[in-house]
Amino acid sequence: MLHYALVFLVIAIIAAVFGFGGIAGTAAGIAKILFVIFLILAIISFFRGRNV
Repeated sequence: MLHYALVFLVIAIIAAVFGFGGIAGTAAGIAKILFVIFLILAIISFFRGRNV
């Protein structure tokens, strides 16, 4: 999940450099969503692992 967030972040940066604002904004938004999902899943797995 984190890998895909980083991929979309790189796509957003490259698109912004070349002047594609709409694509850059969309890719950055997807990267943010994937990163938040990654954080939530990481926190859940951290706490579930400690209770075993």
